Amino acid sequence: MEKVISTGLLAYGMSGKIFHGPFLDNHPGFKLRAVTERSAKNADKDYPGIISYSSVEDLLNDSEIELVVINTPNNTHYEYAEKALNAGKHILVEKPFTPSSAEAKYLFELAAKKNLHILVYQNRRWDSDFSTFKEVVESGKLGKLSEVHIRYDRYKSAIGVKAFKEEPFPASGLQYDLGPHVLDQAISLFGIPLSFHKILGKNRKDTLVDDYFCIHLTYPDSVNVFVYSSMLVVDIQPSFIAHGTNGTLVKERADIQEEQLLKGIKPGTPGFGVEPEGKEAKLTTINSAGDRYTEFIVAKPSNYGNLFEAVYQTLVHQQPFPVTQEQQIAQLEILES
Repeated sequence: MEKVISTGLLAYGMSGKIFHGPFLDNHPGFKLRAVTERSAKNADKDYPGIISYSSVEDLLNDSEIELVVINTPNNTHYEYAEKALNAGKHILVEKPFTPSSAEAKYLFELAAKKNLHILVYQNRRWDSDFSTFKEVVESGKLGKLSEVHIRYDRYKSAIGVKAFKEEPFPASGLQYDLGPHVLDQAISLFGIPLSFHKILGKNRKDTLVDDYFCIHLTYPDSVNVFVYSSMLVVDIQPSFIAHGTNGTLVKERADIQEEQLLKGIKPGTPGFGVEPEGKEAKLTTINSAGDRYTEFIVAKPSNYGNLFEAVYQTLVHQQPFPVTQEQQIAQLEILES
């Protein structure tokens, strides 16, 4: 690599340990230099020699760090992003980027003034299930699209222990937790919608925040896209469905990366990102004579390392980052409405 980017993680919980550390460590263009750990010091067990700072401020004062990964609770993203930019650091920010579009616009303006990059971590663009769905939709095999559904459901009836998700803080609730994933997938595939309509629900006993949402996005040529999420789905349904004049595509949410990472399987290991058998996309098409054909499409292996490669190319070679400023602001305008 012609350049190695010294990088710091603001937290080493699940996000840092699973979604960031392994990929930064695996990419030759990054050096995982430091992490913030306020109490227990665990990062050194996984990355011997890593610096463990006891505060965000100490990490931001490290002059060798060029890129800061902001993977702290949702309601802190804006504060830490502003501090990191003022410290002269590029930032990779977990979703949701900020609670509001006004805050996002301010940070993008601040970064531009300081000649720094803001990169938003929308990793679900690099899921095997979505990549397969996107490839087929863009192939034109379905004909003119009429209706698309993107779901991300769970069953968790109990109120979680993470206050930033379960109490009425800025950017709390299910729409700010899983909404950025499904909205980004829709926007990355179809663009910024012409209009939208949103429904929120509170269905768990004693919940203080939304645990259900449905957002209807409208696009030109009568294309209607629906994104949903619920915390109370016992029988998980297909997460990607598209109907067109020539066919229907159905795909389960089957990306295996998170499960493998939780088991300690690292990127670069044989079989990493390979979906299990039986999770193929089902494409049913019909020809002009009315004959139906069914095809099962095997997903290509997935790797969030491709997101970090995009980060590297943006920082070193000034290549456009796939997740654009306009897409992020449009997403936040929907979430905050």
